[in-house]
Amino acid sequence: MPLTVAETVLRHGPRALGSGDARFGLWRRVPGGPVEAVAVRTPPRDPLLGPMPDEAARQLAEALRGTPIGGVKGGERSARVFAESWTGPGGSWTVTRRSRLYRLAEPAPPRPAPPGTARRATAADVPLAAAWMSAFAADIGVAPATDHAANAERRVGYGGLYVWEAGGVPVSMAAHSPVVAGQSRIAPVYTPPELRGRGYAGAVTAAVGHAAREAGAAQVLLFADRANPTSTALYQRLGYRPVSDHVDIALR
Repeated sequence: MPLTVAETVLRHGPRALGSGDARFGLWRRVPGGPVEAVAVRTPPRDPLLGPMPDEAARQLAEALRGTPIGGVKGGERSARVFAESWTGPGGSWTVTRRSRLYRLAEPAPPRPAPPGTARRATAADVPLAAAWMSAFAADIGVAPATDHAANAERRVGYGGLYVWEAGGVPVSMAAHSPVVAGQSRIAPVYTPPELRGRGYAGAVTAAVGHAAREAGAAQVLLFADRANPTSTALYQRLGYRPVSDHVDIALR
């Protein structure tokens, strides 16, 4: 995620993903040594931690002390160490979301395939895609100051947004990020509630994963909510395998 966030900011400006300027950080154990940790924040979103040693997570919490943040996101270990350092003795924090990172191994199309076909989204799809992105954010409990229309336009612009069309009508969508350092991340995947359970999400996810590989991604990745057994089972059927666990933490 730090890579895909950085790429979006590089291409579209420091406020492409929020209402405040994106801020990036790196950590070295010794001056001039190798970078061993990174973090990024796109206000009003909470800080996002890359993989890091415990020492780096503690130092980051101290460096950000006094900053108005409501939580932290990252790998389970580093996010917990950050939260413990931030809140201090007697403080409290709560895990609000648990997710798991998956990597595409051997892709397999969904069986049986639902009616319809995948196609790359065009400018005409932007209003619908923006509405679906807003609904997706609401579904997962995220309400950042995000311009979903601009997000949809960016994804259409680089060819990373796909829709599954049945009977000439879009019924589901999925997108992949631009390929950075040989990897691409699938997000979001969305089907309107009244159209779920028909295989559309699996079909469009398979299509967009194939598109990411065709675009040059050696690693195709996605996050799934560990509390949602339906999506978790779907991604595993499509050939995705678990990599690591991540958490969102609210700080009090």
